[in-house]
Amino acid sequence: MKKRILITPLNWGLGHATRCIPIINALLNFGFEPIIASDGVALSLLQKEFPELQTLTLPSYKVTYAKKGKYFKLKILKNSPKLLKAINAEKKVIKSIIEDYKIDGIISDNRLGVRSKKVPSIFITHQLNVLSGSTTWISTKIHQKIIKKFDVCWVPDTNGSVNLSGKLGHVKSFEIETKYIGPLSRFTKTEAPVKNDVMVLISGPEPQRTLLEEKLFDELKDYNGKVVFVKGKMEAEQIVETIGNITIYNFMTSSLLEKTINESDLVISRSGYTTVMDLAKLSKKAFFIPTPGQFEQEYLAKRLTQLGLVPSCKQEDFTLKKLGQMPLYKGLTAFYFEIDFADLFKPFLK
Repeated sequence: MKKRILITPLNWGLGHATRCIPIINALLNFGFEPIIASDGVALSLLQKEFPELQTLTLPSYKVTYAKKGKYFKLKILKNSPKLLKAINAEKKVIKSIIEDYKIDGIISDNRLGVRSKKVPSIFITHQLNVLSGSTTWISTKIHQKIIKKFDVCWVPDTNGSVNLSGKLGHVKSFEIETKYIGPLSRFTKTEAPVKNDVMVLISGPEPQRTLLEEKLFDELKDYNGKVVFVKGKMEAEQIVETIGNITIYNFMTSSLLEKTINESDLVISRSGYTTVMDLAKLSKKAFFIPTPGQFEQEYLAKRLTQLGLVPSCKQEDFTLKKLGQMPLYKGLTAFYFEIDFADLFKPFLK
């Protein structure tokens, strides 16, 4: 019998789910049987990508963002009791899943309660340091304490001076085995003719996803070039509509998304880490608008702007004129890194 590996991305936007796609494909290539467990849009996306695989629903963390960035931390704190309740429910569900489905190993992408002492449990994160402003020290301490309960931590980045996550993914030392597995992306760069002047990619929890959608649509409706606009709304059917110069999709599956990004001159998006990895893999020019109040995205956007790679601005400050900065920035560049999945999957073969 094939060994069954439970893979569980956090449902916090689409990033955790999309970066699990290359891992699921690698598990299949190495003869494992992946079982996917998540909730919400993350689960919907992976069900569309892997319709042949067993999928299970986990308790939802039900995270929502504040309408104003300055209340982001307060909103997260208010969500904490609900979050802890979901994690405890998650632990009970995982115990049953391991027994009922005879699970041989776990890969958890930021789902804090998905682990077991009975099987090898691996945690994926790019946040060994969790930025939260004045409370960074305590948020980091809490997160690291949880990670240490797993057997191995995978960081989707390199451990050298050339890296994508900066201080988020790099600490001087860590108590459990930590492997820098290289940037994870489901995409492949192709030399395609440019068909779109601008591509908009939106993801993330509400209400900020909708607020950015409305802001960008209002700004781009008078743009002279061709725009393709992906809302990041995982619905039952794909809907495509055209309004003036803008072609709008509610969502795209990986193959169409890869093709469209390769065919686009510029991508406007959030500065979520998975998006950074994807656009670096495809060597794209980008403009980043971090989610208001989300320290991680604000840090990544600021770092890449200071490095002269990608311009960025606050959501409320974005105007079409900001795109005039693009010639001053180099864009993201892919760097070669071969992920050694044979080594990474060793814990499941013991």
